[in-house]
Amino acid sequence: MTLFNDMSQLLPITDPTWIFLVVLVIILFAPLLSSRIRLPHIVGMILAGVLVGEHGLNILSRDSSFELFGKVGLYYIMFLASLEMDMEGLKKNRKRGLIFGLITFLIPLSLGYAAGHWLLHLRWEASLLFSCIIASHTLIAYPIVGRYGLSRHDCVTIAIAGTMIALLLALFTLAGISASAEGDVSVGFWFIFILKCAAYGFFIFFFYPRFTRYFFKRYSDNVTQFTFVLVLLVLSAALSELAGLEGLFGAFLAGLVLNRYIPRVSPLMNRIEFVGNALFIPYFLISVGMLVNMKSLFGHSEAFFVVLVMVVTATVTKWLGAWITQLVLHMKAAERRMLFGLSNAHAAGALAMIMVGTQLEVAPGTYLIGDDIINGVVLVILVSCIISSLMTDRAAREIALAETSTAANTANTNEKVMVALYNPESVEALIDTAIMMRNPKLQKEMIALQVCLDNDRVEQQLKLGRQNLDRAAMVAAAADSQLSTYNRVGVNVVGSIIHSMKEFEASELLIGLHHKRRMGDSYLGTIGSELLARTNRQIIIVNYLMPVNVVHRIIVAVPEKAELEAGFYRWVERLSRMGEQLGCRIDFHAHSATLPLLKSYIEMHHPSTRTSYAALDEWSDLLIVTQYLSYDHLFVLVSARHGSISWQPAFDNLPAQLVRYFSNNSLMIIYPEQFGQAHELSFAQPLPMVK
Repeated sequence: MTLFNDMSQLLPITDPTWIFLVVLVIILFAPLLSSRIRLPHIVGMILAGVLVGEHGLNILSRDSSFELFGKVGLYYIMFLASLEMDMEGLKKNRKRGLIFGLITFLIPLSLGYAAGHWLLHLRWEASLLFSCIIASHTLIAYPIVGRYGLSRHDCVTIAIAGTMIALLLALFTLAGISASAEGDVSVGFWFIFILKCAAYGFFIFFFYPRFTRYFFKRYSDNVTQFTFVLVLLVLSAALSELAGLEGLFGAFLAGLVLNRYIPRVSPLMNRIEFVGNALFIPYFLISVGMLVNMKSLFGHSEAFFVVLVMVVTATVTKWLGAWITQLVLHMKAAERRMLFGLSNAHAAGALAMIMVGTQLEVAPGTYLIGDDIINGVVLVILVSCIISSLMTDRAAREIALAETSTAANTANTNEKVMVALYNPESVEALIDTAIMMRNPKLQKEMIALQVCLDNDRVEQQLKLGRQNLDRAAMVAAAADSQLSTYNRVGVNVVGSIIHSMKEFEASELLIGLHHKRRMGDSYLGTIGSELLARTNRQIIIVNYLMPVNVVHRIIVAVPEKAELEAGFYRWVERLSRMGEQLGCRIDFHAHSATLPLLKSYIEMHHPSTRTSYAALDEWSDLLIVTQYLSYDHLFVLVSARHGSISWQPAFDNLPAQLVRYFSNNSLMIIYPEQFGQAHELSFAQPLPMVK
């Protein structure tokens, strides 16, 4: 007993090192134990917070570190939700998102007000505040969606859009409650409030894209870019609070603006997700659990009744919102469960709203919200987070299994990209392009190849090759992509590449553009010309003048009869994936007979890719495309080998045209896969490893 008393005097832990150690132990073991009993990791984190908090074993107190990291964790959840959102899917589902947002706000608002007024006997202001709390919600279960790879699914996009609409309406209502309690509901108050919100929105949507483009073009260091993104995230949250809105709304807007500058499979995105999921989000979940006081339930029956009414009202009204949305939008049962799971959780946003009520004095010494309601909201947070996590996990599993089954029947498994390296300056751009073009669901590794000539400089070449391959491996690892590297010595560069493609069964080759060193050099170089002549696999040649992630638009020129080539749909698939990852528009300029096939394929397999189509019936009109090109565009030229179906004599003039009219643009040249033997080429050759 004495030992127990001595131990209790040491608690809660106050030493920062031991506090951080306990938190890390929870972050490590809570998911492992949760998996054993088949609970979502989020639930395990919250319950661990309940256990170690001051209302549990009192191991840790909810000090300023939990408030700081917890708040950033909440921002991170909202930021990731908008950062990973399919923007084209958002445009397509904006009406459905608006419908869900209004339904999931109005039903809890009306029924919550009735429950607060008639069952809990609250003042009308307190009843309205309670209804606002349950009408808004937090995407606390969003990390579950990310783990199942459903962040761009239509029902997830609808849920995220509805979340922000419900939150915005709740914040406006909260502002009105505060003004009413303070006796300042005037036209001037609303005018200033709306003016501040408009100024904040203008700053975010006008300046943030310009800041980002400038910074990413000028600074390519990974740590610097990550820190820059965090600065924009926290700045947006801080400015949102200054405007009278919640910081989590600002975090969401920051992700919305940065969405198109951070590709979903890029190294930067992987770092952002890693830091959030490994530290900030778990800190937030633990801090939520530490708020819960289970003892308050057993104090007296009245407190238990208040908590029961609040929990049941919050859960039932959100379920009704999802059910009615399913009926209105004709959705599946799994999608309804996903809507309910993502919209049911109430977290720190609800606590922030209830704190407003504790500060509003409606009479001398009497505040709008009492202790019973505060305890009830905290219990609502706990119960809703658990229900939300369980329901989201179940729905995500059902949807993912259905999509996996469909994908297994339609996926082309003959896909393995090989990247030939030479110039150190182009390594990162080549690997980034390969990552964006690959199909991550197939889990096929990429191949990075460096060929060194067996001559008196072979040792120097091998050293350079190892440096290039190490850099490629780092870029791929940062994006969580599989990459195998090979440093090969040979007497002939082209022969070594061709043999390697056969050995590793590569479906296509990605190389950099040749830099002319002598007047007699061809545009693509000797190695590129020989590669085209000796393989019928798809060859892609790239030359970027800026970082890949700041490409604003992709302009594609397609020759006549390109649809008759064997590799037609392969390059269309690659460009569609790249457009999805970059979040930019793809403008196709092709023959009128080719356009319908392009459009039908993309609408069927990549409906979220933004596209436009224009006729280019005569290849001699290629220069017309220059009027659509800008410095931040990528010009893609679909070429052809000499003697192939889509080859035409006009291709002989392409090298001169590219040098004269397109030298100031980022360039990609695609030679599609074809049947038969390639003949002597004019301009149908890719560039070698000279960039």
